[in-house]
Amino acid sequence: MRRRRFRAPAWASTLTWKAAVFLTAMCCTLAALLGVLVHTAVTRQTVSHAREKALARLEVVTDAYEAGEPLPRGSGIDPPGLPAALRALAADGERGTMVADGPHRPGDPDGRGGPAMWAAGPADGRALATWTDYSHSARTIAGLDRAIIGSSLLAIAATLVVGLFAVGRVTRRLHQTARVARRISAGDLDARVDDPRTARPARGQDEVAIVSGALDTMASSLQRKLQTEQRFTADVAHELRTPLTGLSAAAELLPPGRPAELVRDRVRAMRGLTEDLLEISRLDARTEQVDLAVHDLAPVVERVVRASGTETGVRVGGPARVETDRRRLERVIGNLVANAHRHGSPPVVVEVSGAVVSVRDHGAGFPAYLLEGGPQRFRTDGAGKGHGLGLTIAVGQAAVIGARLEFVNPPDGGALARLTLPEYVRLDEGDSAGSTGEQGAGTAE
Repeated sequence: MRRRRFRAPAWASTLTWKAAVFLTAMCCTLAALLGVLVHTAVTRQTVSHAREKALARLEVVTDAYEAGEPLPRGSGIDPPGLPAALRALAADGERGTMVADGPHRPGDPDGRGGPAMWAAGPADGRALATWTDYSHSARTIAGLDRAIIGSSLLAIAATLVVGLFAVGRVTRRLHQTARVARRISAGDLDARVDDPRTARPARGQDEVAIVSGALDTMASSLQRKLQTEQRFTADVAHELRTPLTGLSAAAELLPPGRPAELVRDRVRAMRGLTEDLLEISRLDARTEQVDLAVHDLAPVVERVVRASGTETGVRVGGPARVETDRRRLERVIGNLVANAHRHGSPPVVVEVSGAVVSVRDHGAGFPAYLLEGGPQRFRTDGAGKGHGLGLTIAVGQAAVIGARLEFVNPPDGGALARLTLPEYVRLDEGDSAGSTGEQGAGTAE
């Protein structure tokens, strides 16, 4: 059985989450390091002070023992509870101190005294020891530890909030830049980030502002180049119209014959190319206005197929009504049918299923470049079989009427172009808008 690999959630890969984890780890590490250093220093100082007091008390107790005087309270010879390590140290003739449990105190539930600082020294082969209460110092150190932990958590929370706020500002700017980049890639060449930090060059710019400024500069340059190309295409097409009109009139005056037919055919091809170039320039300029009306889709498709004069089958799987621009819809379907006959092989079938129109041929299928990046102008796989503008116009007109045009190669061969239109939904049987749409459809006929 194949084990499924763990996949982190999408939010875990965001810059904000990574910054939060990094800041938390760094704050925890720094807080732990400072806490250990402070705890060690304070504990060392407290223990040293308690040790000095215990050794000074041991001097007093030793003097009393040597003078034969009674030993002060809190001292004794081999007292119960004396740590074994101190007992062994005193037996060797040396002095030492140790923090350990003190002697038993009445009322202690566990039978042990509180923490005490022991000091012991030799006394005639035995251990003379004294002890002082260390509970206050222990409580001081414990309180210090709690204060360190509390202040560390507070500092971590404050640092995390401030860090996330700062990172959030950066990520919001990055998201804004990404949104503008997506708008530009979708064709909105007027989109700009307009980061305020790029407005004044003398002002210091961070990396995000540099990226935003570079994106705006690229978009402006791309827009100028595309507008120049669009103007050039439109100007060339307009300039060609006048000589082509004269050439067409002159061709009609030629005497009948094969040369005259060839000339007229080429003139028609040049006029068609010129009109296609004008249409593409208008689509690129995004100045097209749609004339929406409600139409029965099947009759529109059948009319386009009849007008094409080709042997194309029509199958209606389910009738549907669509709200669209009929002229542009006919242009799209006509181009798809013409492309199927020009570059594919029969039989060519147009199928209407609801609001979806499919044009299928049984040729070699669409080329790989078209499936990957869509149709390209003046590029076809077959020499002398068109200029690659028919599908480009179909894609542009489909976008204008709000339809989706897809190109696929079915598994059993051939090429399939699928046009999905926005289906008209009548919310109310007595809706006046629906009646107006039907009248618009009849007028458009």
